[in-house]
Amino acid sequence: MPNSEPPRLVVGVSGASGIVYGLRALDACRELGIESHLVMSKAAALTLAQETKLSPADVNARAGVTHKVSDIGAAIASGSFKTLGMIVAPCSVRTMSEIATGVTSSLLTRAADVTLKERRPLVLMVRETPLHLGHLRTLVKLAEMGAIIAPPLPAFYAQPASLEAMVDQSVGRALDLFGLSWTPVKRWGQDIGPMPHDTADDSGKAEI
Repeated sequence: MPNSEPPRLVVGVSGASGIVYGLRALDACRELGIESHLVMSKAAALTLAQETKLSPADVNARAGVTHKVSDIGAAIASGSFKTLGMIVAPCSVRTMSEIATGVTSSLLTRAADVTLKERRPLVLMVRETPLHLGHLRTLVKLAEMGAIIAPPLPAFYAQPASLEAMVDQSVGRALDLFGLSWTPVKRWGQDIGPMPHDTADDSGKAEI
C-alpha cells in the first residue's frame, strides 16, 4: 500500500446482539487514523433499531467509507484491494456459518472470504450463547481456515467502571490482533495488576 494512503480496516456488522461493538470499532478506527470500510447486513439495521436510538445514516457517518451489503462489486470484494484485514463485530451465527462454507451471499461474507484467501487477519466477535455442537464445529472449521474467534467476553481484571469501559476493552483487545493499540484498553502489568518491578525484591533479584 503506498505510504500516501492510510491503512484500511474492513468492519463488518451483522445482526447479532451487541451492535455497540461495531460502533466502537468504527470510532476506534477514526481515532487511530485508520480508514474504516463499513458493510452492514440487513439484520444489523434491525438490531440497531432495537439496541440504540441511532439510524443507519448515523452509523455510516462514523465510517471512513461505506458499502452496500448487496454491492458484490465493491472494492472490499477483491483481494487486490489492500487492507489490514477485517473484523466482524458483532458476528452472528448465520454470518459465521456462511463464511465457514465459502458460499457467500452478500458483500459482508464475500469480504470475509477474501480476507481469508489473502491470508489477512479475520477477527470474528461471535455473539451467541449457549453454543450447540453444530456451532462449535463451525467455529473449529473457521479456526482451521485461519479466522480468529474473539467473542466479546468481559475482562473483569480491568475493573471496568461502566458498560462502555467493558465494551471498549473487548473492542480494543480485538484490534490488538491487527497490531493496533487503542488508548481505552487497560493492559495487565502496564495499567493494572502487578507491574514488572513488583516481581523483584529490594536486591533486584526476582522472587521465586
